[in-house]
Amino acid sequence: MDASVILPGEGEVYVRCLEAFSLRDVGSQRWFRQHEYVVKLNMQAIISASSAHDEYVKELLVTHRKIPTLVHELILVEVWKQKVLPVLCQLQDFNPKSTFPLYMVIHYEATVINLLETIMFHKDSCEAAEDSVLDLVDYCHRKLTLLASRTSRDGPPTSDQPSPAGTPGDLSTMQELQTQNAALEFEISLKALSVLRYITDHTDSISVINRLLCIHNMPCVLVQLIHCCPWSRYTAGKVEKYMNGTWQKIPPEDHLKMSKLDGQVWLSLYNLLLKEDCQRKYDFNNFNKNTILKLRGFLTEVLIDQLPNLLSFQRFLAHLSVTDPAPPKRDLILEQIPEIWDHIVHENAGKWKAIAKYQVKETFNPSEKDLRQQAHRLAQTYSLDVLESLLPEKPKCGCCGGEATKRCSRCQGEWYCNRECQVKNWSKHKTACKLMAEASEEIQKNFNSQP
Repeated sequence: MDASVILPGEGEVYVRCLEAFSLRDVGSQRWFRQHEYVVKLNMQAIISASSAHDEYVKELLVTHRKIPTLVHELILVEVWKQKVLPVLCQLQDFNPKSTFPLYMVIHYEATVINLLETIMFHKDSCEAAEDSVLDLVDYCHRKLTLLASRTSRDGPPTSDQPSPAGTPGDLSTMQELQTQNAALEFEISLKALSVLRYITDHTDSISVINRLLCIHNMPCVLVQLIHCCPWSRYTAGKVEKYMNGTWQKIPPEDHLKMSKLDGQVWLSLYNLLLKEDCQRKYDFNNFNKNTILKLRGFLTEVLIDQLPNLLSFQRFLAHLSVTDPAPPKRDLILEQIPEIWDHIVHENAGKWKAIAKYQVKETFNPSEKDLRQQAHRLAQTYSLDVLESLLPEKPKCGCCGGEATKRCSRCQGEWYCNRECQVKNWSKHKTACKLMAEASEEIQKNFNSQP
């Protein structure tokens, strides 16, 4: 694959410019400019990793010590979504012409966690995260706990689930934003699972291990994820699994085939329970022991054939079932603690409404001209040719997830397998389609006006 989004020189400029923003600045022009930088860095990192080329984006982020900045921005948007967005949507003067700027803020979290997923595969990235890896552990725990609880309650998410009502303004538009947010939250949680696995691969920090095992009891969270399996579901009597960003029907002969997400959970458990340092720290009390022993019912021969490391895990469970491990030693040690979430929340406590009012006035009620400019820049950032080079296989239908051969003739940005799927998906696609088409028309108009 020879396609590239940015050259190493451009990448270095983008990385050097990365900064930690305040909550008030989320959605500002300067913030959106950084959003574009991160999008391009993410796309280039994926291209380099998938083509086994020089991963210079990762090297730049490590060299310039910008991974803690990415973690800060990840948590900043998470706080904004939880604390500011609900207040903003209840303000009487909030009546946006488009939810496009709001969606781009929500989407930014998905972009950052995607970039972190790509680079945290490498041990030097985990080391370069420094103290922020503790904040990243807390972030992953929040996402995975919520994923497990929602799946246990509601089942795996579907594209046609209704959104909660009750927001002011254009109800259908805000409901659509909530639906998009729920879909992105699911994607983000799955990326967080991969990030967690890479942390368990590489860390030897006592503080990180203690946070994973003693503070969050991550093994029990992972057991719950194996039990509810959010990335697998039954639809009309057929098995579907979430792979490469879409729900795909699985033929009967592949029902027992381990997916990448299944592997991430099992490898995380393997690391957390079989590493010697982890075993000394974990409290195998009755509750934890009985929860972990539930895994024996999932460890089939077919599964072990696909991931041979699980054979030693099976032996560990057999030994655990007939022994009572000694309680962990409570050594007096000085441990680091995560700071980013607490710092952002404490710095802005009591200011949520003021921040929301400021952003309604200055940020999220853009003029038609500003909206077009944002869409224009987005069209340039998300180059179609480059995006196609990122696809691991043939394009998937935006409606049913099947193999697609036809593009939306207006925006050229969405794929479909037939006209029926395009019509069915139009209500969800029309807003983005309009913005992308108008941006393309504006680009062409400007080009034609050049002397």
